[in-house]
Amino acid sequence: MTTPTAENLRCYLDLIAARHKLIASNIANAATPGYKTKDIDFHSEFERSLARGEVRAEVLEVAGLKGRNDGNNVSLDREARMLAESALRFSLASQLWKSQHRQLRAAVQEGRNG
Repeated sequence: MTTPTAENLRCYLDLIAARHKLIASNIANAATPGYKTKDIDFHSEFERSLARGEVRAEVLEVAGLKGRNDGNNVSLDREARMLAESALRFSLASQLWKSQHRQLRAAVQEGRNG
């Protein structure tokens, strides 16, 4: 049994995981000539995920980043910020998920005892 809030949180957590993988890939390719930083439009993809009921994030090359002579435009500072933001979002969403789960368990328990 799930609630609409729990489903929204599931989509949110799945999207955070998808973004986290992209950040890890960007960091891993920081020294790869010609590699372009990739990301997702988090807000737009979250709205689409809610409408579809599943996460299929469209990966984009990030525009406007300063490139190096070898064509790579990964900024480790940017990726570190994105990683910290992703971790914060995940932590908050996980806490909300746990709270939802506790509320559902309490309601079921109350129904059994009542």
